[in-house]
Amino acid sequence: MDSRHDDVRAIEAEAAPTRFARGWHCLGLSSTYADGKPHTVTAFGQKLVVFQSGDGKLNVLDAYCRHMGGDLSQGTVKGNEIACPFHDWRWGGDGKCKGIPYSRRVPLRARTAAWTTMQQDGLLFVWNDPEGNPPPPDVTIPVIEGATRDDWTDWVWSETIVNTNCREVVDNVVDMAHFFYVHYSFPTYFKNIFEGQTATQIMKGMGRPDARPPARGGEPQLLGNTSVASYHGPSFMIDDLTYHYEGMDIKSVLINAHYPIDANSFVLHSGIIVQRTDALPGEAADAMARKMSDFILRGFDQDIQIWKNKTRIDNPLLCEEDGPVYQLRRWYEQFYVDVADVTPEMVERFEHELDTTRPVEAWRKEVEENLARRAAESRPA
Repeated sequence: MDSRHDDVRAIEAEAAPTRFARGWHCLGLSSTYADGKPHTVTAFGQKLVVFQSGDGKLNVLDAYCRHMGGDLSQGTVKGNEIACPFHDWRWGGDGKCKGIPYSRRVPLRARTAAWTTMQQDGLLFVWNDPEGNPPPPDVTIPVIEGATRDDWTDWVWSETIVNTNCREVVDNVVDMAHFFYVHYSFPTYFKNIFEGQTATQIMKGMGRPDARPPARGGEPQLLGNTSVASYHGPSFMIDDLTYHYEGMDIKSVLINAHYPIDANSFVLHSGIIVQRTDALPGEAADAMARKMSDFILRGFDQDIQIWKNKTRIDNPLLCEEDGPVYQLRRWYEQFYVDVADVTPEMVERFEHELDTTRPVEAWRKEVEENLARRAAESRPA
């Protein structure tokens, strides 16, 4: 064992922050909650209740009744209020107690925490701010045009719980190399742009014949893909994803979103819609959306297997062909400090285009070797 400790780089890792990011967080499809029943959501280190009131609005409150601590998510929606199962106190979506059936009056201070919500593109968002401020007018989630158009499919949506801090998923914005080794993709172009509250990844790639089965009779061959993926705030990524096939392109929008359960776990959402075309009409587009969703979920599972077994590391040792990890984390830090403490370095424009010469050369060689080995193994002895 080498005792020269000065030559060994130690891993540095502070505890995951217990403060949760400021910004809009997606809770999933609006339709999930639009059934007139209360729904339990554990987020930001606490239990919440989501319910649709009689006026059609989706509301989010702290789940525990301020009267005697009953769990509102086990209660009943009555008109525009959620009724506590313990003593039937009625709470409105604004957090005010609207009525107590057995009492002549409601106490003046009968209020609970109401969370600011937004419905957009068939999705439900909730605003979190540790300072208690409302969302500024310029902090928005872009409208996804295809989500409300008939020439696109409906959302194919899924969610899973991941037992690690959500910084791990955000790190992928700059990590080109893992797409080859973990997801068996082949990136050929990779660029990042950070500015304000947006972090963008632009990636182009080609097919990997050593990792994907060849097209079967009559099926077009996949040539590659183009992806422009942007986080808008700390937790909601919109990816304009196009797959290039022989003779046609398939356009899709992929959502990669999450909200924290606590410091060491989060709910990971993925959703996808696909554009219908003459080459991909009706049910064919729906089937493609389901197929792409299955493929994406396998990719998320590959990430999760890595996250389950890796350690948190605040001082990653990087090589020249790694992406701007430290710059991304500096951008991400803006959501974990008070607004007054956001520095220009966190939000000023930063661009970085990765030189892919060496990775492409090495990966081409690896693909060729894999194909040659496979061919040799398939030949009769």
